[in-house]
Amino acid sequence: MIAATASCNTIDLYEKTKAFPTHEWKSSEKPTFTFQVTDTTSLYDVFFVFRHTDAYNFNNLWVNITTIAPGDTARTQPLDLKLADNQNGWLGSGMDDIFEHRVKITATPIKLKQGKYSFTLQQIMREEPLQHVMNAGIRVEKSKQP
Repeated sequence: MIAATASCNTIDLYEKTKAFPTHEWKSSEKPTFTFQVTDTTSLYDVFFVFRHTDAYNFNNLWVNITTIAPGDTARTQPLDLKLADNQNGWLGSGMDDIFEHRVKITATPIKLKQGKYSFTLQQIMREEPLQHVMNAGIRVEKSKQP
């Protein structure tokens, strides 16, 4: 479904984010991330990466993630990503008033096909533009599960 990058003939990790310099993410801004997969024997976990200030107004984020796998057509999935709860506050890691979340978006580790993967991210919240957003992106890593 989603992908990783090659480095010295191994695929350990891919992480890339798009910065929003004015700290607002317009629904018309759809960052796209593209990379190659060569290792098809490993299993991977895929995460949505999101960084915001403490002033972010919601405890979740609705986002459309469109994925194009090698030899496949585009598939879009809307996701409701939980960022906070009433007991613990923000669920991501924080420093001062900045919080970063790495929310796993694959239910189980997945196999990836060889070739080019592309993802496009779009926020689909009611607030337009979405305020207090610093970065959004994708992280893919080899699964730590046996």
